[in-house]
Amino acid sequence: MDDVTLRSLTPGVLAILVRRGADFAAAEDAVQDALAEAVRVWPADRPQDPKGWLVTVAWRRFLDATRADTARRRREDLVEEQPGPGPVTSVDDTLQLYFLCAHPSLTPSSAVALTLRAVGGLTTRQIARAYLVPEATMAQRISRAKRTVSGHGVSRAGAKPGAGGRFDRPGDVATVLRVLYLVFNEGYSGDIDLAAEAIRLTRQLAAGIDQPEVAGLLALMLLHHARRAARTAPDGSLVPLAEQDRSRWDTASIAEGVGILQAALARDRLGEFQAQAAVAALHADAPTAEETDWVQIVEWYDELARLTDSPVVRLNRAVAVGQADGPRAGLAALAALDESLPRYTAVAAYLHERDGDHATAARLYAEAARKAPDLAERDHLTRQAARLNTRRSG
Repeated sequence: MDDVTLRSLTPGVLAILVRRGADFAAAEDAVQDALAEAVRVWPADRPQDPKGWLVTVAWRRFLDATRADTARRRREDLVEEQPGPGPVTSVDDTLQLYFLCAHPSLTPSSAVALTLRAVGGLTTRQIARAYLVPEATMAQRISRAKRTVSGHGVSRAGAKPGAGGRFDRPGDVATVLRVLYLVFNEGYSGDIDLAAEAIRLTRQLAAGIDQPEVAGLLALMLLHHARRAARTAPDGSLVPLAEQDRSRWDTASIAEGVGILQAALARDRLGEFQAQAAVAALHADAPTAEETDWVQIVEWYDELARLTDSPVVRLNRAVAVGQADGPRAGLAALAALDESLPRYTAVAAYLHERDGDHATAARLYAEAARKAPDLAERDHLTRQAARLNTRRSG
């Protein structure tokens, strides 16, 4: 049994235990025990119904733990009344977990970690490696998140289906989408590809929730991920969008992302992720950087600014204005923004370079390098400054 298959089964099994009355933390412990047993047993004796097998084993582990705790005798009486193990229904209980993990009481970092653990089925060690933190630190973070979810009574409230058989949902779709986007933006580190994991989880969510913004996020992820192979040079250095080898872009992912986006936009319920995906689609549609439809990109950034009033959106819009209407127009748009914004100095450097002011651009590139959040970006900006200084001295 491969790790990906086990991860894909984990959230549904956990959600079934929660629906039957187990509190979130206890259910998660029982599911982890069942997964360990599956790793031991399945290579020699794979069950015909893997998910049903996991539900049966996890449920028994939960009952054993409940019976062993006399302080939880009342809960034991409750769970004994639940139907015994049998064929697992096809109802996607996983959706409930998305909302539990996006509970408003959790911090963004805790929500992401809990999502990766409960919905993604990753181990604590894998999540810790992805975040480059000690396993003990991540274990504490996940444990606190599980206690928060259980402590607010979410599992017990959420275990009772509401009208139409749907669960009560402590979070909302917008929060779930933001958590998934945070996961996607972590990209790749350690032995887990979080960008690919986020796409898998968002596909799962899109299959259960028919909303344009869910589709918009999936399209956005696919379109960004399609450019991944071209984003870095063989030496690991960053390659700007305009300099990327577009033959290395994943055309199948682009086509899928554009198709999903077009269907979402046709429903005329525009949201932030759809607008972001539209910008990404325009970049993906251009055969060369010079053929990019920057005028239309500015229009989409105008929509995004209206939807979000985000200063980061306005910063990106200044770059687009600089491409559509010239660098001085871009600098004018930039001047209206707060200079403390992340990447403000790098954008100013780029626009000054396009305007021919290489001395100012070199100085700003060097300043931006000192502020860069990671080594790859710092090295890229340092090289930009050195390139302009060399040109001036030559």
